[in-house]
Amino acid sequence: MSRSIWKGPFVNIPLVKKINLTKFIVETRVRDCVVLPQLVGKIIKVHTGKKFTRVSITEDMIGHKLGEFATTRLHIKHKVKKKLK
Repeated sequence: MSRSIWKGPFVNIPLVKKINLTKFIVETRVRDCVVLPQLVGKIIKVHTGKKFTRVSITEDMIGHKLGEFATTRLHIKHKVKKKLK
């Protein structure tokens, strides 16, 4: 279920202020914050549950949520059995 139109997109105001004021990379655990046009060109580290993933904001990301760009699932490769000769 999506957020109602009259409420508008969810934006974490303290996070946006912190990103605009600092010159450094900001770490955040807020994955449901919507990317705004003001954040284009910034680099944010988004928490995946175990570590922080570096996300560089581009124009194509506007309107999407931060959590969409930091995957939480690891891709596990199974070991290949060696054939005995």
